[in-house]
Amino acid sequence: MVMAAGLGKRMRPLTATQPKPLVRVAGKPLIDYALDKLAAAGVAKAVVNVHYLADALEAHVLDRDLPKVAISDERDRLLETGGGMVKAQRAGLLPDPFFCVNSDNIWLDGPYHAFRELSEAWNPDSMDALLLLVPHTGARNFDGKGDFHMDTEGRISRRRSGRIAPFIYSGIQLVSHRLLCDAPEGAFSTNSLWDRAMEEQRLYGLLFAGEWFEVGSPQAIAPTEAALRGD
Repeated sequence: MVMAAGLGKRMRPLTATQPKPLVRVAGKPLIDYALDKLAAAGVAKAVVNVHYLADALEAHVLDRDLPKVAISDERDRLLETGGGMVKAQRAGLLPDPFFCVNSDNIWLDGPYHAFRELSEAWNPDSMDALLLLVPHTGARNFDGKGDFHMDTEGRISRRRSGRIAPFIYSGIQLVSHRLLCDAPEGAFSTNSLWDRAMEEQRLYGLLFAGEWFEVGSPQAIAPTEAALRGD
């Protein structure tokens, strides 16, 4: 599933007339970076949720052959990340487990393909979700304090107050339907599901060895394009 329904407020004014996933970086719409990576990993079908300027986004992604895209329509109500996953899962659109990817992600794989690494590390007996995490040294355009700590077994916990966390969530995860069990109704963040999984010691992280780019604002586009050119 590619999460693409957001309003893109941080990307204004570029999103005044187009949805954020169609903003171009190095001549390519943001969402195509994620969809092309999924295609390269052999993923045949993807779900894209739509809300803001949905017609333009839907027309763009439905033109693809690989992966073939199904639409999860949130035109009537934006459901946030957690609610969006639940809607698609209840509609029978998602396998178990499934990859979930933010539509504004750009990354350069390390020695192995990110989706392959997630698949090989996946353990359905112990995991509700496996999050791809990036160290600060591998995160471009990022100036935050980080998101997670990780123990020697790969279980993750949130950044502690007043501290820097060594790992940043990449926006890429492998998710079991178990994570979505007894989920709230309507719009809600995936964070509430992660919190429950952490309490049950079923939320894990995997360290990413490549480069990851945060492209959340117009100011991040030029340095990202320069890095992709190898400048």
